[in-house]
Amino acid sequence: MTTHTPETHPADRHLVISPSILYFGTPVALLTTENEDSTVNLAPISSAWALGQVVVLGLMRSSQTAYNLSTRPDMVINLPAPEQWPAVERLAPLTGLDPVPDDKRELYRHERAKFEAAGLSAEPSHLVRPPRVAGCPLQLEARARACRADATGRFLIVESHVLRVHAARGIVVPGTDHIDPSAWSPLIFNFRHYHALGPELGHSFRSQTVRR
Repeated sequence: MTTHTPETHPADRHLVISPSILYFGTPVALLTTENEDSTVNLAPISSAWALGQVVVLGLMRSSQTAYNLSTRPDMVINLPAPEQWPAVERLAPLTGLDPVPDDKRELYRHERAKFEAAGLSAEPSHLVRPPRVAGCPLQLEARARACRADATGRFLIVESHVLRVHAARGIVVPGTDHIDPSAWSPLIFNFRHYHALGPELGHSFRSQTVRR
């Protein structure tokens, strides 16, 4: 009896590949954190997911944001709208670190005035020290509760507790605390390309915003 490995089975419709990254459609966030001199750092990230009122973040360990959160836990997780992707991309090659680390020097440059470089504005937060990013439809004031290295040692995993949620009026179901999923689309980072959500396909049995 002949056996086939997954790579050679004639009926297998998949390929075995080794992609350099696995951003298989993850939301983009803009993090504001506090630098050592009390100024503000602004940085885009593409590894974030929520568990109840906890948002888990994945950061490069050699980043200003990772350094800030290891010593000053306050932050704002700002979620931009799809049309704000050019501002996110203007931030992408910038770092708050000076000098720029060796592993980033080829692609990144130091920039202190990141809000100005991205064409964004700050607005005060209520409960944490770093400001919110004005114009982002969702802004989550949060505080880091745990920081640890990932399995490879290259990244920092941050568990943050969300303290307050600011939502643009137009994406909230009137009279409720619910985000209207038909009015809100996150900016999605899909294998290093920016996307919005497509049309709704259905809803979870636990949805509280089903249109009757």
